Amino acid sequence: MTASRPPTTAEELRGAGLRVTAARIALLDTVRRGDHLEVEAIARGVRERIGHVSVQAVYEGLHALTAAGLVRRVEPAGSPARYEGRVGDNHHHLVCRSCGAVADVDCAVGRAPCLTAPDGHGFAVDEAEVIYWGLCPGCSSATSS
Repeated sequence: MTASRPPTTAEELRGAGLRVTAARIALLDTVRRGDHLEVEAIARGVRERIGHVSVQAVYEGLHALTAAGLVRRVEPAGSPARYEGRVGDNHHHLVCRSCGAVADVDCAVGRAPCLTAPDGHGFAVDEAEVIYWGLCPGCSSATSS
């Protein structure tokens, strides 16, 4: 019996019904290797791998990957959108009010949506988005010094 291997990035793109291009492979790999990256950082990562790519092409690629469920867009209030490769588990985020650092935190309780609205108004709720705000350890220690 042979061990199954994880799908390649190209196979994941195909499986999501997306055309496989060098830019999309570089885009998905960059997001997955990063940590809640903003669009400019993603564009730099893609350029390091394949050369020139416009910021507009990055936005379009991120939109397609997000719609396909391969990446997740996180947009804390007052901050630019960030993208991550951790999808499908309904986790939440911690955001530093000072430096803007973002960190993952597992679902508050149970499984998706893990929080139940007292009145769902007829909606079929499948996700709860929670953002915890505060100071990261670095900013917290700088404030108390």
